[in-house]
Amino acid sequence: MSIEQRLAPVALPDTRHRRTVEHLLAGSGVRLNGPDPWDIRVRHPDLFRRVLQQGSLGLGEAYMEGWWDCEQIDEMICRLLRHGLGSRAHTTSERIAYRLQAGVINLQSRRRAGVVGKVHYDFGNDLFTRMLDDTLCYSCGYWKDLPVSAENLGKAQQAKLDLVCRKLGLTPGMRLLDIGCGWGSLAAYAARHYGVEVVGITISAEQAALAREHCAGLPVEILLKDYRDPDFRRTIGSFDAIASIGMFEHVGHKNYATYFAHAAHLLRPGGRFVLHTIGSNQSDISADPWVNRYIFPNGVLPSASQLVRASEAHLVMEDWHNFGADYDPTLMAWRANLDQHWHELADTYSPRDKRMFKYYLGACAGAFRARQLQLWQVVFTHGTAGRYDAPR
Repeated sequence: MSIEQRLAPVALPDTRHRRTVEHLLAGSGVRLNGPDPWDIRVRHPDLFRRVLQQGSLGLGEAYMEGWWDCEQIDEMICRLLRHGLGSRAHTTSERIAYRLQAGVINLQSRRRAGVVGKVHYDFGNDLFTRMLDDTLCYSCGYWKDLPVSAENLGKAQQAKLDLVCRKLGLTPGMRLLDIGCGWGSLAAYAARHYGVEVVGITISAEQAALAREHCAGLPVEILLKDYRDPDFRRTIGSFDAIASIGMFEHVGHKNYATYFAHAAHLLRPGGRFVLHTIGSNQSDISADPWVNRYIFPNGVLPSASQLVRASEAHLVMEDWHNFGADYDPTLMAWRANLDQHWHELADTYSPRDKRMFKYYLGACAGAFRARQLQLWQVVFTHGTAGRYDAPR
């Protein structure tokens, strides 16, 4: 039976599991089989037991399998988080298991670094090129003074790229390192508009291939490298500027100090380093089990204090800019693009794949809308003499 065939609503069973879920939802504004677009439409009678036993992993997997539906997952998640249910989304066994594993194992070691590339970033360039805009930016746009719409996504991403270039103080002839270059969005923009030479590194083979196409004819070199590769650090030289956009989320708490040590080593005196990363409100070594399994394996979000502690021995922090609210419209624009173009992908990807991406984009948008997640751009130097005034 297909997912679509399982989407008929079911009568709500009168069980203790259902009553427990209703008690948890009370006051959130989210109801079971209610009339609002953020209400949960129950399609399988065992949904309640599954969610209570498996937490957020069970909720996400149940959506992928068609056990429940919701017109506005983004708003549903936002309301649940504002109601305080985020701390209850992970079962006790999940929390203990992850903390033990992360405490003993370096989940983001060089040997394990390629896992997220294979699972997520290599998922398919055909899918990502339809979900993103022409810049191929897979990170938060900058929506300052822009009307929010999928049509303006490209403008928001160009504004973000230009903001990074201005914060770096790029001028023609400079050499820029892009750590975690994705599909080459910043590399192409900086080379084309600021006349700089760029080296971009990524651990995703699919990203590297498309990034080279995207940057063809420009003074850009794309390398399939981990930032910790000894030969890379030894042979690449130094740079006038370094940027890292949407990559620090994959570094991991055991590697934060190493990351900043490498950045400091590669940055020339007088140079600037812009770090663009999602941030957590809590200094907690944890990861959402569903996101960890299906979207970003071994990913973990830094807190402000973790970022400060890891960097303070290596670089001077010049500026900290939070525009996390802008990730909400970015994610919703990606989801609108995916909905619009899914018919072009339906022969390659399954309905389960579509529901996985819809849940991922909607849930993340809801988390940013609830201000449970942040987006930071932090500027570092070696302690350049004089005052630094960051562009906005």
